[in-house]
Amino acid sequence: MKLLFKSLYRKKRKNESVTKYLMWLIHLWLGLLSAIIVFVMCLTGCLYAFKNQVIEFTNRDKVYISPASGKVKNPDLIRSELLEQKKELTSLLIPDDKGRSYVIGYRENQLDKSTYYNQYTGEILGPADIGASHFFEVVLDIHRNLMMGNAGRQVVGAAVLIFCGLLISGFILWLPKKLKFLKQGLTVMLKAKFQRLNYDLHNTLGFYSFLMLFFIAVTGLYITYPWVKNSLIVSLGGSSIDHISNNNENGDDPFSGLMEDMLKKQDEKKNLKNSTSASIDKIIQLSDRYLPYTAVTSVALPNKDNPRYVIIKTNRQNLLGMMLPDEVTFDKTGVFKTRELFSAKPLNKQFTALAKPLHTGEIMGLPSIILYFIVSLIGCSLPVTGFLIWWHRAKKIK
Repeated sequence: MKLLFKSLYRKKRKNESVTKYLMWLIHLWLGLLSAIIVFVMCLTGCLYAFKNQVIEFTNRDKVYISPASGKVKNPDLIRSELLEQKKELTSLLIPDDKGRSYVIGYRENQLDKSTYYNQYTGEILGPADIGASHFFEVVLDIHRNLMMGNAGRQVVGAAVLIFCGLLISGFILWLPKKLKFLKQGLTVMLKAKFQRLNYDLHNTLGFYSFLMLFFIAVTGLYITYPWVKNSLIVSLGGSSIDHISNNNENGDDPFSGLMEDMLKKQDEKKNLKNSTSASIDKIIQLSDRYLPYTAVTSVALPNKDNPRYVIIKTNRQNLLGMMLPDEVTFDKTGVFKTRELFSAKPLNKQFTALAKPLHTGEIMGLPSIILYFIVSLIGCSLPVTGFLIWWHRAKKIK
């Protein structure tokens, strides 16, 4: 036990700054405290990164179809064919690739269901296989809360907070005293002995992945802790939760716009109850006027909760090819109601809309997913290489 305590402490070295000495202690203690949880978080992050690709691969016989098999059925024909089978169409996901099938949502026997659909032959290809989906649900549950509910969520949140501290303290420790030592901190000596190689992997890979890991950790905290979410929203120009509460107490309701919109929709639903619905095909054509570009398109039909057609297009016409959602809505008869461009939203709302894809790496599709996978893999290695550095030092203490 005495040797264990000795391994957790050392005297300040000659010419070592107080800051770096304290950072060394903090880095060691926090690292040992959170190593296992950080490892699990990064590992599950690696696994979850390719969720969509794995699910598509396991359902490849349903996702990928031959575009040469005929003319694309228009959405109204799809709806009428489903009605003959006592299925009420509720949504359509239309890909921008002709070799991929539609994903349609429908209501049958008071249950909402979804299935892949061959838009050339009219064949219902069946729902996604649940095997891969169930696996990733388990991975996500571990990633969020270690499968321990709210208690696990708090443990994970604390570990991620500690990880942020580790990244900052690690960066400070990495900073070379003199510029001539910079190259040493940027390279890995692959031919060195194991202990030196292990140290370089921890030190150098930690530096290269510092910003990305810190960003992933902060976006994870945004989801876990309301105070982190509130701080980020305020820093990006939004209103804090406290400010909203104070406004409510003063009689200034910040949600009045939302309430007004809900009332308008209720009136709209009542007034258009007996009106003939516009065709889905017409709605899609109208949406192309307001969002004039080709993209993956989601169409939600009017329902008991929302009396409007909601069209969302994934806009990738930007410098980095990020997947940014633009939305346009129409009432039941096809009258234009709203258009919400992602580029026109304030920064805080843009971040809120993209928090999840920014955290998972889905924001730019496969290239960013691969990048996140590599960074998360490095994140997995840091607790391991860090532990080995400490273990080697602990064995030398007598």
